[in-house]
Amino acid sequence: MPLYQDLLKVTNKTVTATERVIAAFSSTYSPQVLKASPVMFELFVSLQNYLELAQRVVSQTHRRVVLGETVPATEKLVSIFETHTDIIVKDRRDTLYGHKLCLATGASGLITDCHVEKGNPADSTLAVGMVERHMERYGHAPQQVCFDGAFASRANFDEIKRLEAGDVVFTKGKAISVDEMAGDEKTFRMLRRFRAGIEATISFLKRCVGWTRCAWRSLRSFTAYAWASVVTANLLLLARHTLS
Repeated sequence: MPLYQDLLKVTNKTVTATERVIAAFSSTYSPQVLKASPVMFELFVSLQNYLELAQRVVSQTHRRVVLGETVPATEKLVSIFETHTDIIVKDRRDTLYGHKLCLATGASGLITDCHVEKGNPADSTLAVGMVERHMERYGHAPQQVCFDGAFASRANFDEIKRLEAGDVVFTKGKAISVDEMAGDEKTFRMLRRFRAGIEATISFLKRCVGWTRCAWRSLRSFTAYAWASVVTANLLLLARHTLS
């Protein structure tokens, strides 16, 4: 607590100094003069932007540390340089910062879809959307689809079946029988093994094509980086098959 309070004092002094600089700029130069100098105008706008972001950080820190409030994740700003960054909490594991990504792969091993989610939605809210994205791209529902157990719910199963998908398997069915999902135990085990194999694809993306950390700035660039990694992984897989 004392360290946080000291940090707040220092940051507030910086914010106050910035406010004085902006006030001096505004009183000395008219908007027309500022716009006539692109470099000066860009610096002025950038300073205003970072001031507003710093004020948000000070406010949320004061609420959480001094007032003891629980600040919702949707209201938190975790980076003044990458304002789009989300807080990703997964069970009891470490908190991560970035964006949740949804992947789909086919029987070939190629990645067929990659979607950047906003916020930290529960996996159980994403299953139907992933099937709908598949249908938009390929014109029909998948013949077989398998999700991790976190995506499972009776509502998801019923809706995906309504979309005319074939076998719909969750690795943990949550009161959905194997017969309902896959028709028989053999098909269920096959699809569950296929789903487990996707972990190797994710590991490959992290180890070989830079998915562990994205240094490209802005949400648009983050999305481009994720897709560039996916395309690279697919090209490497195709090259291996060609050379083998």
